[in-house]
Amino acid sequence: MATQADVHRDELRELVADALDVEPESLTDDARFIEDLEVDSLVALEMSVILERRYEVKIDEKEIAEIRRLPDVHDLLVRKLAAA
Repeated sequence: MATQADVHRDELRELVADALDVEPESLTDDARFIEDLEVDSLVALEMSVILERRYEVKIDEKEIAEIRRLPDVHDLLVRKLAAA
């Protein structure tokens, strides 16, 4: 199982950028998924599946809906791994 220390920002940026089909450089900490990157619910779901597999955590729909930016994803994963 992954640990908190396994959530490296650069790797996370690459994973999320790949899931969102955007260049990693465009995925800044300030970039909003919906407003700036035009992420829809299906893409967000695909992202959550990729993250669940990589970090061995369960992300529910409510948590997916609360994710707005890359730092939100990082914080969510760190919390989930700390609780595991």
